[in-house]
Amino acid sequence: MDGIHSAAKLVAWEVPASMSRRTVHRSCTLCEATCGIAVEVEGREIRRVSGDDLDPFSRGEICPKAVGMRELQQDPDRLRRPLLRTAAGFQEISWEEAWSRAAEGLARVREAGGPDAVALYRGNPGIHDHATTLGTQVLARALGTRNSFSAGALDTWPRFVQVSSMYGGPLRGPVPDVDHSDYFLMLGANPLVSQGSLMTAPGIRRRLRELRARGGKLVVVDPRRSETAARADEHHFIAPGTDAAFLFAMLHVLFEEGRVDLGRCAGIVRGLEEVERAVAGFPPERVAARCGIPAATIRRLAREFSDARSAVAYGRMGTCVQRFGTLASWGLDLLCILTGNLDRRGGAMFVNPAAPLHFALESERPVRFGRWRSRVGGREEVLGEFAVMALAEEIETPGEGQVRALVTVAGNPVRTAPNSARLERALASLEFMVSLDYYVNETTRHAHLILPPTGPLERGHYDLALYHFSVRNVAKWSPPVFEPEPGTRDAWQTSLELARRLMGLGATTHAQFDDLVLRTFAGRALADSRFHGELDLDRVVEAAGKEPGPERILDVLLRLGPYGDGCGRNPGGLTLARVQQSEHGIDLGALEPRLPEQLATASGCVELAPERLLADLPRLEGWLGEPPAPSLQLINRRDLRSMNSWLHNLPGLAKGRERCTLQMHPQDAGSRGLADGALARVRSRVGEIRVPVELTLDVMPGVVSLPHGFGHDGDGLGLRVATQRPGSNVNAVSDDAPTDAPSGASVLFGLPVEVERAG
Repeated sequence: MDGIHSAAKLVAWEVPASMSRRTVHRSCTLCEATCGIAVEVEGREIRRVSGDDLDPFSRGEICPKAVGMRELQQDPDRLRRPLLRTAAGFQEISWEEAWSRAAEGLARVREAGGPDAVALYRGNPGIHDHATTLGTQVLARALGTRNSFSAGALDTWPRFVQVSSMYGGPLRGPVPDVDHSDYFLMLGANPLVSQGSLMTAPGIRRRLRELRARGGKLVVVDPRRSETAARADEHHFIAPGTDAAFLFAMLHVLFEEGRVDLGRCAGIVRGLEEVERAVAGFPPERVAARCGIPAATIRRLAREFSDARSAVAYGRMGTCVQRFGTLASWGLDLLCILTGNLDRRGGAMFVNPAAPLHFALESERPVRFGRWRSRVGGREEVLGEFAVMALAEEIETPGEGQVRALVTVAGNPVRTAPNSARLERALASLEFMVSLDYYVNETTRHAHLILPPTGPLERGHYDLALYHFSVRNVAKWSPPVFEPEPGTRDAWQTSLELARRLMGLGATTHAQFDDLVLRTFAGRALADSRFHGELDLDRVVEAAGKEPGPERILDVLLRLGPYGDGCGRNPGGLTLARVQQSEHGIDLGALEPRLPEQLATASGCVELAPERLLADLPRLEGWLGEPPAPSLQLINRRDLRSMNSWLHNLPGLAKGRERCTLQMHPQDAGSRGLADGALARVRSRVGEIRVPVELTLDVMPGVVSLPHGFGHDGDGLGLRVATQRPGSNVNAVSDDAPTDAPSGASVLFGLPVEVERAG
């Protein structure tokens, strides 16, 4: 059997059928693919999880993580009630007491040290729940702090800075039109495992197989022969950190050979001459040795990309979380633009999401960076946040504005941020900490209060953020499978309760505050919509109904969106009710050309040569002139059964072979006396770990690879499955000093490490 659809038949969990069994169709929320699933239940017991064959987007295909929806819902370690940390350990308390203690503790720190004395950290899982996405916006406003952090600063900032600089906003970038492309160049991405990242593409194995079946070509450039690279027409090893130089060399060939063709972008770009001057210093012959790819191969790939009927270049973690992540992201888009493949069928195209969320992340247009700086390191604000490595220094350093309290929402930065030992020490010193999370994990064990949300199948869901990166325009509502367990509370209610109290609106009821929040969101959405000037705010709010909750905001976004009913002005258009009636989802069609209306730049043009990016070129030039470091270079990798650090407590996903291994080329292992399965010591400036070696030809010489998110070996964890096979924490040896200059993001790929036999 081949393909993820076949895998779905293997991972479906079944018991004998029952006459009382019912099936709920919804989306899996464990990664960015948004695959449709069919959840068969009997009472409150899940009998089977399988792919939804009638979902128009995923067409029945799922990956093994889908079984995790059942296990996460039923995990006995998942918290159901608030926990208070005491001298005797964590103890359950009532929700009213928890909300009161949380608000009082945060207010106390804020009153003593100012609003910036309280920090906010938002983790990756929050983006998979529209209520958390919206509710945390309200909570952030109530906190009023500039010390805001998120997992996005660890893995997406370089791309968002580049997209904002070129198109005017972080959600305005193009995605691969993989369903129609004839040539797919992929750098530092492994979608057969990640299921797509910043590219919402369920069934990606099928989509790439169909690309090749129609005569297209898939080329993967990566320091590791990943699962995707193994299925490609070509794979080329590339030295970590050299992706930008490689792409600039391809661009050099386009100019040198007169192959530049702007296509639909002609007349709406600025900075073409600046780009030509910028890449003039990167001929393939100069960068080949450092990249590890022959100059003749670079030239051939540039010509093939230019000659293809349609072509797209895509990169993800490997191009983002390296020392030149923003420049690499820039090079990918420039390659599409200069070959006429931007806003072109089969190239890089723009999504037209049914529920646009631009207004929530674009307080200014065009987006500006560095509106304020961090107190200690002088780090620039980017998209309203600071780089995560600033969190530890802001906690550690005394003085006015020192961070003394922290709120974390669905995040585990102690395992996902570099130099994790330093961050853990900092969290242990906090005066007060509140976590909205499912588990007592490496981060939340330091919290004074843990406020868990309802289970993943006990609430409705819409992929509000992820549909901004979708390879087709779709809309789907996921109904709850069960009523919430008695005594549980959803993330929306907790966010609003904390915000209401922190704003001093205790006399306002929850329902009244919910109305106020709705009106605020609706006003901003209306000002950003095509119906601005045609509708008044009262009409929009009235159309959303009276029932409190985040679904009213979602209804407003759908009504005011490109397919919406305009609160009656466009009869037959989308409303939340109409989306809910389509239990398998609504296919709104393939991606269509959207320039220039997609742009929010000051010029109204695609900015090919943003000053912020041009200013980083001398750093790349200087680095290319340095001799390569003699040490090994560490890169991360993904695993199909994992999602960062938060699925390792699920038995169905944790079982099987040991996956937390140090992948190493036999040549490098032999010179260090290491055999397959031997225990190695990996050391860096910030720490060391021990990990078993896995010899493989799938990593290039000079590179070693570890998976991300492991290391569940601390005290006081409520993770009985994860702690049985803890693995090693790659971020214990990830240095927090190196950064990507334009974005300020941490460098997580291509870090120098020493590897030797362990004892």
